Amino acid sequence: MLAFSAVVAGSFSLGSMASPYIAPAALNAARFLLATLAMAGIVGLHGGMPRAALAAPWRYLLIGVLMAVYFVLMFEGLKTAEPVSMSAVFTLTPVMAAGFGWLLLRQRMSPRIAGALAIGGIGALWVIFRADLGTLLRFSPGRGEMIFFIGCAAHAIYAPMVPRLNRGEPALVFTLATMAAGTLVLLLWGWRDILATDWTALPGIVWVTILYTAVAATALSTALIQFAAMRLPSAKVMAYTYLIPSWVILWEIALGWAAPPALVLVGVALSVVALLLLLRDG
Repeated sequence: MLAFSAVVAGSFSLGSMASPYIAPAALNAARFLLATLAMAGIVGLHGGMPRAALAAPWRYLLIGVLMAVYFVLMFEGLKTAEPVSMSAVFTLTPVMAAGFGWLLLRQRMSPRIAGALAIGGIGALWVIFRADLGTLLRFSPGRGEMIFFIGCAAHAIYAPMVPRLNRGEPALVFTLATMAAGTLVLLLWGWRDILATDWTALPGIVWVTILYTAVAATALSTALIQFAAMRLPSAKVMAYTYLIPSWVILWEIALGWAAPPALVLVGVALSVVALLLLLRDG
């Protein structure tokens, strides 16, 4: 999940740069198709898709819909919302995941985990708003943030749905099946945008974003989160998303943007403290 948070952060930075040039459904259909082909090659090298994994294909379709909703609404929200505001909405995901974990799997939070989630949320908000209390108090969710909130809810329910629907399939096999289902959903959902896109005229940043999100932020991150979801409570899985704002800062510095104020490191430290509390057993 530490690796997951790092690779997903890159999609926020690159996505905000690519979103003005391509429709969200078209971008995500392309990335899912490429990621599915890549994952199919990997699964083929590891023995292929066992016949037993094809039982009850509705499971993969359900998770594929959740994946498609989250990714499309993320890029849709970026059209009208600032990345900072989007990140603030994203901090609600661990709390929603804890609620869905209780509803679907009866996973209960200990006081330590609840405290860690609170500390992590505060730390993430501190990073997101660059240690500026005035900016935090002026935060006013708009249409883009509300759209992304629905996507975050889909992302939150995703974590407990994986162990609920998995019937013993290996992580790579389950990942391939859910990504193939997600690709089908996106092709059906966004066929008009796909046909309307002039693929040969897209700027380089769009292709960089598609390739990065296909390999790292789709295929790799899906495999990582499904591996973790089979071994950790849903609240712990989603709690690693508190590190994403800190990773985004590192991504933006690497892409040439200005470094944040030193006070932001306080929020990073709080996120690390929250993770240390979550990693303790018992």
